[in-house]
Amino acid sequence: MDFPYLSRFQPVLLSLFRFITGLLLFQYGVAKLFKFPAVPMFAKVELLSLYGAAGTLELVLGGLLMIGLFSRLTAFILSGEMAFAYFMGHMFRGETPVFLPLLNGGTAAILFCFACLYLAASGGGSISVDAAMGKESDAGGAYARR
Repeated sequence: MDFPYLSRFQPVLLSLFRFITGLLLFQYGVAKLFKFPAVPMFAKVELLSLYGAAGTLELVLGGLLMIGLFSRLTAFILSGEMAFAYFMGHMFRGETPVFLPLLNGGTAAILFCFACLYLAASGGGSISVDAAMGKESDAGGAYARR
C-alpha cells in the first residue's frame, strides 16, 4: 500500500524524528550526570567513568541533535557511541557474550544506533538550525538534490 500524500510531510517528520531522538538521548545524559530522575542503574555513575563519558556525550550531543546543529556529525558520533554501548554494556556484560538484545537488554542501544545512523545520512530536516544556516536545504541533503 502506498501513501503518496504523506511524502509532503517528510521534511517536517524528519525534523520531528531528529528532535525526539535527541530528546531521548538527552534524558539519558541528564539521568546519568544529574541523577534526575533517580534511576537505580545510574545511581553510582561517576563523571570520570565510561558511564560518565557516555552521559556527557548524550547530554551535549543530544541537545545539539534536538536543535539540529551539526546534525549529521552529531548523529554519526552518537551512532558510534550507541554501538559501543551495545557491545561493551550489553553484549559483553557477563562472562559469556549474549548477542540477543532481548536477553542482554540492548534493544534501545541498537535502535538508537541505527536511528542516529539514519540521521547522519539524511540530515536534520527542514526545521533545524542547520537548515536555518543554509547547511541543509531539504530533508534529503545533498544526494537528494542530484
